[in-house]
Amino acid sequence: MSTAPGPYDSGRERDRDEEGRARNQRPRDGLGRPLPYGTDGVARQPEGVVRTPEESVAEAQALLDAGRPFHAHEVFEDAWKSGPPAERDLWKGLAQLAVGLTHAARGNTKGGARLLLRGAGAVAGWRGGPDGLERPYGIDLTELVRWAEGLAGLLEREGAAVDAAAHAPRLRGGASG
Repeated sequence: MSTAPGPYDSGRERDRDEEGRARNQRPRDGLGRPLPYGTDGVARQPEGVVRTPEESVAEAQALLDAGRPFHAHEVFEDAWKSGPPAERDLWKGLAQLAVGLTHAARGNTKGGARLLLRGAGAVAGWRGGPDGLERPYGIDLTELVRWAEGLAGLLEREGAAVDAAAHAPRLRGGASG
């Protein structure tokens, strides 16, 4: 058995988190793209944080407003993993919307549009969910779907990267990008 590094092996030990799980520790930019080791990056969103739904929405909105949709997706992912099973599709759809905006801002307009529409379908399908909530935790699902479809249309027409902060949705309604 060879111990020589393979073509994809940088010769580095695999990065691990405090619990010993494999986790890339490379610094990241504001859109979650990896930067070279030793470069100053944006602070990473902690993983596995259990928040109330209201805290999740507020934290994600602050990150979206700051032009950090990749980090907002991590907040939504924590909510979908830690929340009640009946709400998983809602949180997963919100995470897909944030990743769609991330791709759109990175210049992957086709992938961004596709994820925005998938996320819009998920949250639209959740509307009126198990307890009949049209505005779960104050989230204006109708307006959010409208935002996602509009941004997907813009991406398909123009095919150019967008500014994540300028096009961030307002989760609880109001003006959106």
